[in-house]
Amino acid sequence: MAAGNDGANKPENDDPFGYLYEDGQAAGAQPPQGGGYGYPGPAPAQPGVPRTSYNQVRTVGERQYGGHANPQHAQPYVPPQQQVPYGQPTAQYAAPETYGGPPTRQGPPPQHHHGGGSGRGPNTRGLLIGAVAVVAVVVVGIAAAVITNKGDDDKDKQAGGTTSTAPVKPSEQPSSEPSSEETPAELPKQNAATLKLGGTAMLAKDVKGAEGADGTYVGGFNQVGSSVTWKAQMPTEGKYRLTVRYAIPAVDANATLTVNGKPNTQPIGLKNFIHSSDPNLEKNWQTTWAPVDLKKGENEIKISCETGNQCDVLLDWLEVTQAQ
Repeated sequence: MAAGNDGANKPENDDPFGYLYEDGQAAGAQPPQGGGYGYPGPAPAQPGVPRTSYNQVRTVGERQYGGHANPQHAQPYVPPQQQVPYGQPTAQYAAPETYGGPPTRQGPPPQHHHGGGSGRGPNTRGLLIGAVAVVAVVVVGIAAAVITNKGDDDKDKQAGGTTSTAPVKPSEQPSSEPSSEETPAELPKQNAATLKLGGTAMLAKDVKGAEGADGTYVGGFNQVGSSVTWKAQMPTEGKYRLTVRYAIPAVDANATLTVNGKPNTQPIGLKNFIHSSDPNLEKNWQTTWAPVDLKKGENEIKISCETGNQCDVLLDWLEVTQAQ
C-alpha cells in the first residue's frame, strides 16, 4: 500500500491511546489535544491533513480530585466558548474537577432528627406521652364540669326548685322597683302576763317551764269571774285559730271564750292531751286551739272562768294563727 500524505501527524498519533503504551511513548506519542466527551472538538479539518482523534484522552493519573499531583496540571482546563446557532441557549459543561475541589455528589437531602438519639428518627414516644397528657386533661375537665353541674342540680332538687336553661326575656329580668305584692303580715302573739287580768287571776313564777318573761304566767284562775283579756290587732278580716299554752294537774279543764263581746257556743277545751298521770304542773305544759272569726283592726279576745267551767289551769301565752 502506497504511503499517503500523513501531514504533520505520525501514525501512532492516530491511536488515541498510543501514548499509554511504552512503545508509543518510545516513539514520541503525545496525548491528543483534541476534544473528547464534554470538551470542545478539534479544529476544523484542513484539506490534505488527516484528522486527529476526536476524543481527548488524558494520561493515567493526570485527572486529580482535590489537590494536584502534577504541578503542570494544577490549572483546570477551561474550554473555549463554542459557537451555537442563533436563538439557541448556550450550553457549557466542564468536568467537576476542572473547577477545583472535590467533586460534589448528589444524594438525598440530609435528614434532621428531632428530640431523638442518632439514627432513631423523631421522638415518637415523647409526642405520644404529650398527646396522652392533653387528652387526660380534657377528660378531667369534662368530668369536673359534669360533677359540678350534677351537684348544682341536686341542690336545686333538695331545695324544691327547678333548673331552667331557657333565656331570660327582658320582661322577666330582675327589677329594682319594689314589688306590688304584699308580704303576709305577722300575726299577733302575747304573753298572758301582759294581758288585762280580772277576778282572782294573778301573776306567778312558782311553776317552772313557762315561756313568758322571767318564767311569768297567770295563776289563780280556778275561781268563777277570773279572766284574761287581749286586744289583738289583725291585718285582715277572716277565720283564724286562737292557740293557748297552758298547764293542768293531769285533769281536763275548760274555759269560756268570748270574741268581740260574743261568747262562743262551745267552751275552749284545756284537756290533758299529753295523757299525763303526774299532777305536777311543771310536767304538764301543752297547747290547744279554738276557731275564731276576727275582723280587720282591733279585736277583743277574752278567756274567763264562768259557771259550769272547770278552770284549774295556768295560762302562759296566746297566739293567733292562720286557719287550716
